[in-house]
Amino acid sequence: MKAAIYTLGCRVNQYESSAVAQLLRQDGYEIVPLSQSPDVIIINSCTVTAESDRKSRQHLRSLRRSNPRAVMILAGCMPQAFPEQAVALDAADIILGNSAYGDLCDIINEYLSSRKRIVRISEHKKGEGFMSLPHCTFGEKTRAHIKIEDGCDRYCTYCIIPKARGRVRSKSLEDITAEAEYLSQNGYCDITLTGINLTAFGKESGINLCDAIECVSRINGIKRVRLGSLEPDDFDDALIERMSKLERLCPHFHLSLQSGCDGVLKRMNRHYDTKFYSSLCEKLRRSFDGCSITTDIMVGFPGESERDFEDSLSFVKSIGFSSAHVFAYSRRSGTPADKMPGQVSNSEKARRSRLMIDAANDSRDRLFKKMLQNTYEVLAESRLDSKAAEDLHKAFSASDSACESCSDENIYAYSGLTANYTEVRFLSSDDVQGHMINVKITGYKDGYLVGAID
Repeated sequence: MKAAIYTLGCRVNQYESSAVAQLLRQDGYEIVPLSQSPDVIIINSCTVTAESDRKSRQHLRSLRRSNPRAVMILAGCMPQAFPEQAVALDAADIILGNSAYGDLCDIINEYLSSRKRIVRISEHKKGEGFMSLPHCTFGEKTRAHIKIEDGCDRYCTYCIIPKARGRVRSKSLEDITAEAEYLSQNGYCDITLTGINLTAFGKESGINLCDAIECVSRINGIKRVRLGSLEPDDFDDALIERMSKLERLCPHFHLSLQSGCDGVLKRMNRHYDTKFYSSLCEKLRRSFDGCSITTDIMVGFPGESERDFEDSLSFVKSIGFSSAHVFAYSRRSGTPADKMPGQVSNSEKARRSRLMIDAANDSRDRLFKKMLQNTYEVLAESRLDSKAAEDLHKAFSASDSACESCSDENIYAYSGLTANYTEVRFLSSDDVQGHMINVKITGYKDGYLVGAID
C-alpha cells in the first residue's frame, strides 16, 4: 500500500512525520507524494494559532475531495488540544492525538477491517514517559534533527501548547546516543537537537541540556551539533561555561524573546525581563566566538500600547539579532490572553510587524557587513536549482573579485551554513556536497551571504 504524509507546523512535527514514515515503511508501506494517489493520507496538524487550525481543516477537506477512496487520518496537535472540534470533521476516517503514533499501523489495520471511524485521543498526564519512535533519515543528507524533549510546563498566557503536548518529558541519554550513531552511520554530520521546550530537557531526572549535547558530540562523524529554540531563563552561568567547552556545539542560539517590554512580558507570563535577557546575550557572546543570536518577536499582544511597542522595538535594535521571526499575536481560544482586554486591531498589528521586521533586517545586514571579506567554514548542504545558480554566477561575473572556482563550464552552485547559522551561497567546479568548505564572503543579498571558495 502507498501512504503520504502532509505536515504542518514546527520542527518537532517534521521530526515526528519522518518517524511515522519509518513506522509505515517497516510495516510494508511505500511512502509517496500526494500526487501519486496514496491509499493512506496522514495530516500531521499544528494548533499553535487559530490560523494553524484553519489550514488543517482546509487541507483535510481538499485532500478528501482529491482522494475520495483514501484512508484519511487527522493526527497531531490539533485533535489533541481540541478533540471535540476534530471529531466534528467528518472528512477524517481516523482521528489521532499526538501520543498515538506508536500504534498507527495497528489502528489503520483495524479501520481497514471494520471500515468504522476510529478516534484515539488520550489526554496527556503528569508522569507519562517520552514517546519512543523509530530512528529515521531525512530528505537532506547533511543535516538531521533529533527530538530529545516533549511537552512544556511554562503556561504562557497566549499559548495552547501545554494542552496539546503535555508536561515536560525527555528522551534518555542512551536513546539519544543510539539515534546519533544511526544518523552518523547514514551520512549525517550536522545534528540539531530539538524539542517543545528544549532547555527543560532532563529536569525530571536531574540532568540538563549539556548532557545531551555531550552525548551527540562524542559520536564519530558528527561535525556539528546545533540547538533548536531555547527559553532564556533556563540558562545559568554553570550551563554556559560547560557548553562553551564543547567544540562541536555551534555558536548559534535561538533565544525566544517575544517582547522587549517588561510589562508585556509579565502579562505573557514569561519568566524573565529585558535586563536578564540582555545580560544573557552578553554572556553568550563573551563565551562563544562568532556567536549569533536569533529570536522570535510577537507584536500586538493584548494591552500592548504604542509606548510598549516602542520599548520593544528599541530593545530589539539594541540587541543586534542575526535574524528574527516577527509575527503578530493571534487570539487562541482556551488561553488566558484570548480574554484579555485591549485587543489590538489587525491593521495596527500589521503596521507594528512591518516596523519590527525592518529593524530585524537592519540588524541582520549589520552582521553581514561585518562578515564581508572574512573566510568561514561552510557545510555544503544542497545544490541550488538552475535559476538560483544562474543568478549566483551572474553576481560573480559582475563582481570585481575573481572566482577561480567558476572558470570551468560545468560548475555547481551550493547553499550551506556557517557554524553560526548564516546561509552562504557559492560556486564550485567540484561536487562538494556534504563537505566542509572554506568560503570567503564577498557580498550579500536577500537574506543570505555570497562567497567564493578560498
